[in-house]
Amino acid sequence: MFLLIIVFIITGLVVQKRLKSKFKKYSKEALLNGLSGAEIAEKMLNDHGIHDVRIESVAGKLTDHYNPANKTVNLSPEVYGGRSISAAAVAAHEVGHAVQHATGYKWLEMRSQLVPVAQLSGKIMNIVLWSMILGMSFLKIFDMNTVIWILIAAQAAITFVSIVTLPVEYDASNRALLWLTSSGTVTEPEHDKAKDALTWAARTYLVAALASLTQLAYYFSLLRD
Repeated sequence: MFLLIIVFIITGLVVQKRLKSKFKKYSKEALLNGLSGAEIAEKMLNDHGIHDVRIESVAGKLTDHYNPANKTVNLSPEVYGGRSISAAAVAAHEVGHAVQHATGYKWLEMRSQLVPVAQLSGKIMNIVLWSMILGMSFLKIFDMNTVIWILIAAQAAITFVSIVTLPVEYDASNRALLWLTSSGTVTEPEHDKAKDALTWAARTYLVAALASLTQLAYYFSLLRD
C-alpha cells in the first residue's frame, strides 16, 4: 500500500510536468482571432448572461481559479494578457466554473461547502502526524487505534472532496470547449489543442483523487485487531 502511494506521487509529478509542457507549447501558438484570455473570459460571461462576475489578474503561474465567494475569475498574467491557445483554454475553463455557479451546478456547490472541512481535516492530520513523529506527546492519552481512526476520518474528508472535484473540473472543461467552438472563438485545430491541454489538467485531479484513496486505504490497513 505504501508503495502504491509512492507510485501515485511519482505519477502525479510526471503528469504535472507533462501539463506544464503542454501549456508551454500551446502558449507559443497565437489565436487566429487575436483575443486575450481576459477578453475571452468577458465574452464567455456575456454570452451566458453573467454580468456580476469580475475578471482579475493574480500573480503566479497556473494560479488561475474561480472564487465563488466573491464571484471573481482570477487569471494568471500569462493567461490574462495572453493571446494564445493556452490562454483561451484556461480562461474559458475558469469561466466554466462561473457558469456552473450561476446555474446552480450541484457538484460545485457541494465542493464549495466541503472545502473548509477538508482544510480543517488537513490541519488535524498535520497535528496528529507531527505529534506522532515527536513522540506522541498529548496523543499518549489515546490508544493507537483511536489515533488511526482520527487520521482515517480526516483523510476520508480530504478524499471525498478530491472525488467531488472530478466532475466539477471535467464539466468546466466540457463547458469551455463547447462554448469555444459554438461561439466561433477558436478554429477546429485550435479546439483540439485546447482540449489536449485541458485533458492533461484534468488528469492531475484524477491522480490526486486516486492517491488520496490509496492513502485512506493505507490508514485502514494500520488498524490493529
